[in-house]
Amino acid sequence: MSAVSSELIVNALPLPLLTIGADDEILDANHAAETFFELSIRVLRRQKLEDIVPFGSPIITLIEEVRRRDAGVSEHRVELANPRSNVERTVDVFATPLGGDGAVVLMFQERTIADKMDRQLTHRGAARSLTALGSMLAHEIKNPLSGIRGAAQLLEQSVDDNDRMLTRLICDEADRIVKLVERMELFGDERPVERGAVNVHGVLDHVRRLAQSGFARHIRFVEAYDPSLPPVHGNRDQLVQVILNLVKNAAEAIGLDAVDGEIVLSTAFRAGVRLQVPGARGRVALPIEVGVSDNGPGVSADLLPHLFDPFVTTKAQGSGLGLALVAKIVGAHGGVVECDPAPRRTTFRVLLPIYSARDGRGS
Repeated sequence: MSAVSSELIVNALPLPLLTIGADDEILDANHAAETFFELSIRVLRRQKLEDIVPFGSPIITLIEEVRRRDAGVSEHRVELANPRSNVERTVDVFATPLGGDGAVVLMFQERTIADKMDRQLTHRGAARSLTALGSMLAHEIKNPLSGIRGAAQLLEQSVDDNDRMLTRLICDEADRIVKLVERMELFGDERPVERGAVNVHGVLDHVRRLAQSGFARHIRFVEAYDPSLPPVHGNRDQLVQVILNLVKNAAEAIGLDAVDGEIVLSTAFRAGVRLQVPGARGRVALPIEVGVSDNGPGVSADLLPHLFDPFVTTKAQGSGLGLALVAKIVGAHGGVVECDPAPRRTTFRVLLPIYSARDGRGS
């Protein structure tokens, strides 16, 4: 095989590859590595490994072990922060010796991509469970509650003032449960929804105006948009509901008494994310990223794995259905929703497919 064809094959690989010399200098890199580290091949060749990985990274120790054993070694779930953009990633690292002069080849596989796939399957399973649960609740609970409320109203007419407080309590609690059931009915609605080209910036602007005129009037909004984004394939009303739920959660996390509350609405184009979605013959690209970040206290580690499950909430008056509804709607759009927790900067990201006309041309 010629050197030219070998280079073409290496550059065609979707995973970042680095060749590290005996003194830990970077000798070569493929195109995926340029994108991953946000540095051109020329700049990378002027760096040492310690310049692009965090201080004390286990990757340094991994390379030393490869040289000592003269055999391939791998390390899973390594935290890798980019010193340039301060973006943290979780990666699997594979290292193997190259020749006998101490050179080592490193390959990185971002764990967050695999985790997104796992979470997407989990969210879809939760959505299917909620669909059946919503239909059952509507039939088995809503109708009897109407009879209970009616009986309480009849009793209210023939009791004294002390007992009237109890009948009023029965009516109020029945109304509260009905409202909960009506929210659950949203999950059982399987009617087809019309979808088309949606401008995500129009959705974000609409939600921001709603929030600033009501529940988030005390919070500062920051917009970090990529104006060149193409439209997404979706239903505008449902996407408004998704972003509204995320913004409301962010505002509640910040709290009413915060004086420095901030919500960042962002959009970006992220190439390389593809998932298998129901009804599609192949994997679907999800390059449109919509982010909602807040500077609240953050999400606890024990809550994070169950964040999108129904009835999971830390709010005293919360139903725990807001994020479950978000997961259902995003999943129905063939997209992914994920939470990236960090102290004073919690980010929810929604990844969505691009709208394409029926003739295959982008719109």
